[in-house]
Amino acid sequence: MSERMRILVIGATSQIGHFLLPRLAAAGEDVLALSRQPHDSHPDWIVGHLPGGMPSLPPLKAVVCLGPLNGLSPWLALTRLPGTPHIVATSSMSAETKRDSTDPAERELSRILRDAETELSTTCASRGMPWTIFRPTLVYGAGLDKSLTPMVQNALRRRVFPLPAGRGQRQPVHADDIAAAIVAALTRPAGRNQTFSIGGGERFSAAEMFRRARRSAGSATLPLPVPRFILNVASAVSPAMRGPIHRLDSDLIADNRALEATLDIHPRAFSPQPETWQAGS
Repeated sequence: MSERMRILVIGATSQIGHFLLPRLAAAGEDVLALSRQPHDSHPDWIVGHLPGGMPSLPPLKAVVCLGPLNGLSPWLALTRLPGTPHIVATSSMSAETKRDSTDPAERELSRILRDAETELSTTCASRGMPWTIFRPTLVYGAGLDKSLTPMVQNALRRRVFPLPAGRGQRQPVHADDIAAAIVAALTRPAGRNQTFSIGGGERFSAAEMFRRARRSAGSATLPLPVPRFILNVASAVSPAMRGPIHRLDSDLIADNRALEATLDIHPRAFSPQPETWQAGS
């Protein structure tokens, strides 16, 4: 009997991986989980990293990359994987929302993401491998993100929660909804060779996002409104702050219509709980 084809998950310790591995197991899939550090408790966990530290691999049904997209594309371009596995990768809505940023570093990030997406789709097409790319908005849900969770945890330590003014629209997406979308893409042929934007189930101002995060923190904190003129002063004094402050009034949202119509994925509203901000929740 031939060996059953596996799904390789690169970046398995990420917040999306935290939810994806159980979903794949529930779907009856055999998974090889890959990360930079070993996990002795998991028999099918291997060590490696993109692009130059990948181990030898068996024939694969699919490759799911939750790590940096600009590491996946060079590895695929230089690697001959057996067969034609489905390549699924996460990019970021920053590929579009930061295209015209006032911050040169953010514009460069946008360019890198778009170039990596193009290289990935081109490489896959040349090998006959199906591909799917997801562009999520701000991701939360397992206490592992680098944006809202540190803000909440710092506020809990200091008992003061800054609430910056911000008119720009936000659409945070739960990591488990991205995991569900990945599983759907792996099982639905219509999801192949497409790029899907994916945001949360509702949109609201940046200021409202911070207010909801504070209400969900789990312990009392003193609200500290940060008015616009203070942000303007900070932007003038610190060039590094100009991009993040400018984004407070920019819309960072996604159009979920293709995601919903093609994959039948309907992301949840933003209703965090105290455990949302705890690592590994």
